[in-house]
Amino acid sequence: MKKLQILFCIFLLFRLQIAFSQSFSIKGRITDSSQQPVEDAQIFIEGTSYKTFSDILGNYELKISDAGTYKIGVLKFGLKSASGLVTVSGATTTLDFVLMGIENAIDEVEIEGQKENTFGITRLKSVEGFTINESKKSEVIVMNDVVANTATNNARQIFAKVPGLNIWENDPAGLQLSIGARGLSPTRTSNFNLRQNGYDISADPIGYPESYYTPPTEALEKIEILRGAASLQYGPQFGGMINFQMKKGPKNKPFELISRQTGGSFGFFNSFNSIGGTKGKLNYYSFYQYKRGDGWRQNSAFEAHTGYANLNYKASEKLSIGVDFTAMHNLAQQPGGLNNFYFEQDPRQSRRARNWFKVQWLLAAVYADYKLSDKTKINTRFFFNNSARLSLGNLTRIDRNDDVSIPRTLIWDNFLNIGNETRLLHNYSIQGRKAVLLTGFRAFQGHTHSRQGDGNTASGPDFFYTNPNNLENSDYRFVNSNGSFFAENVLFINNRFSITPGFRYEYIRTEADGYYNLRVLDGAGNVVVQNKVFENRAYPRAGIFLAGLGTSFRPNEHLELYANFSQNYRAVTFSDIRIRNPNFRIDPNIKDERGYNADLGLRGNVKHYLNFDVSLFYMSYQDRIGNVLRSDAESQFIEYRYQTNISDSRTYGIEAFAELDFIKLFNPSSKNLSLSFFNNISINDSRYINSQDASVRNKRVETVPYLTWRTGFTSRYKNWAATLQSGYVSSQFADATNATSLNTNFGTGATGVIGEIPAYFVADFSVKYYWKYLIAEAGINNLTNIIYYTRRAASYPGPGILPSDPRNFYFTIGLKM
Repeated sequence: MKKLQILFCIFLLFRLQIAFSQSFSIKGRITDSSQQPVEDAQIFIEGTSYKTFSDILGNYELKISDAGTYKIGVLKFGLKSASGLVTVSGATTTLDFVLMGIENAIDEVEIEGQKENTFGITRLKSVEGFTINESKKSEVIVMNDVVANTATNNARQIFAKVPGLNIWENDPAGLQLSIGARGLSPTRTSNFNLRQNGYDISADPIGYPESYYTPPTEALEKIEILRGAASLQYGPQFGGMINFQMKKGPKNKPFELISRQTGGSFGFFNSFNSIGGTKGKLNYYSFYQYKRGDGWRQNSAFEAHTGYANLNYKASEKLSIGVDFTAMHNLAQQPGGLNNFYFEQDPRQSRRARNWFKVQWLLAAVYADYKLSDKTKINTRFFFNNSARLSLGNLTRIDRNDDVSIPRTLIWDNFLNIGNETRLLHNYSIQGRKAVLLTGFRAFQGHTHSRQGDGNTASGPDFFYTNPNNLENSDYRFVNSNGSFFAENVLFINNRFSITPGFRYEYIRTEADGYYNLRVLDGAGNVVVQNKVFENRAYPRAGIFLAGLGTSFRPNEHLELYANFSQNYRAVTFSDIRIRNPNFRIDPNIKDERGYNADLGLRGNVKHYLNFDVSLFYMSYQDRIGNVLRSDAESQFIEYRYQTNISDSRTYGIEAFAELDFIKLFNPSSKNLSLSFFNNISINDSRYINSQDASVRNKRVETVPYLTWRTGFTSRYKNWAATLQSGYVSSQFADATNATSLNTNFGTGATGVIGEIPAYFVADFSVKYYWKYLIAEAGINNLTNIIYYTRRAASYPGPGILPSDPRNFYFTIGLKM
């Protein structure tokens, strides 16, 4: 058996060697009538499966296995097609093409989807739409090629091929997305700039960057992810950018209906219905989604409604205008957290029957693309957010019973934001070499009204204050103003090497006007001292300058070596400076954070059967805000979390992804059958440094697993597709002192807030089938039925351990016509 394995490995290496050393190559350059390079033109050999696309310099290369005479065709939207005969006899044959213009035609600006199956994941092009992605770490999840539980937005399945992500799995309905990367907290994806169709969807990107709305994945065309060096175009944040690109109506018919109905374990039901199409110059797409469920744990039922409408009107050959509208409403009962004792006793139990959470999210956007000339185009987007989140319940330590005679705490936040982002993209040449300049500005103002006080003593979702004119905890109005200017420029030194310098200038002003109450409780929970403190403060930050530089080297069209560096900045958020919670305290001298990201990577592909990206990264984080364990005998707290600038931190590691299609490796002409295997590995070493506090010095940064490994198989045969995937996440800590449940001051981790998050392994299986107008999908989540958790919440929706779901099932039936 061992000899057979060795022979198979030798044979596989031999096949790969053949793949990387093709005997014949057709190369050339595609230009237009003005001798400007034509990017993304499709070059193909008629009557075969050989095809490729021109790069940003117009260059292409077709590798073939046999000599002979071939007919080469070239296609590019907005230009006349071209073809030519070529006789291949030597190792390299050159054939250039000049594509002539079509009267009154114009190049398509937006990339509207993948042209072929790329395992469900690919990368952003060097210049795409109104963004520059050259030399940056990027991933694009192509939803049409993903086999996963999209009805519940199952993040561990959808993001399985993106290395380095830490995913919190305590929301089985997928109402809120919580992912982090490179040592950053996953809390409602607050360390990423979260966007939908290119505009912000979080509560306040600077002042309160958490997002309580996640677009339904059934409505998505793709998910674009830029990490590390995204600060220059998308904001100063450390994590990068995630953009949910919604579907558009089909261009080839006036009306299309899609209806998907999903049932699952624990009373889950999801109904997704969409319409779309193109009529004349107008393209439209709209959907409505309803979902509900009882939840696995006690007291965890939920109900959610989401609606969306998009109109795109092509007013002329140069001008197109779009309008988006999104509305979401959900109500969920929160079972609360558990401590270690209760989790081991029965993870399904709930010690809170009166906790509720309600979200109302309203988004609107108007945007326009205008082509100033053949080389210059401009995009402007106005976006609006009028939303609210409300949490109601008992937030005291989970080891204390929920006394129904004590009023619940109600936290009510209203968000009213408006902003504009305008971008200009200009193509030009320097001594015959192509260059692309992106420049733009952003203006934003946000108003947040944050209140916290006593609700009633009932058990239902009654969101009102018993004393609205004199709240017991706090009442604040936060105003956040932000203006920025940014620019990036791709310079192609030659056909293989490019550099991309860039910068961003930020102005931020945060104002806080309101009051909070300092309350001291006795051992029975009674208020013995209460002082009202009024505040009216402003935090202006002018002249925040961020710089970055990227480089890219392509020895051939299948391989790229890239490197980049960019500075980052994170302003103190509203939640950093004012959250009243019995498990939480805040340093009054807390300040902003700074740092930088750096990447060095190698990525590429071999025909249609191998895709890979391996990179090293380093992130420096100065004055990092975090939580440390403290005790305070005066107020009768045995333990609480103190939020402050803990110290500097550094995170470095490796992020590696590869996927190989075994069928196409040995049979490149196979069309109906594929069997791919992927591996996704991330190793992170994240530690606090330069700290004067011995309790955190050289300790691991919280919520950062050392090893994350996800792997799986996807098989496709005609109309069938199935995926079996698994993931392993090593242990991590909930606070900066790396306290475990047995070394806290209390000794047994009674609150559940502090402690280790153990390593876990989870596997899923999904299958789907298409037949004419029908779609059928099914799957089993958590195949091995392990009991685990990924999060210890400091406050809502805890506090304490939030268990993840055990084995569960789903089935979807769909209609497309």
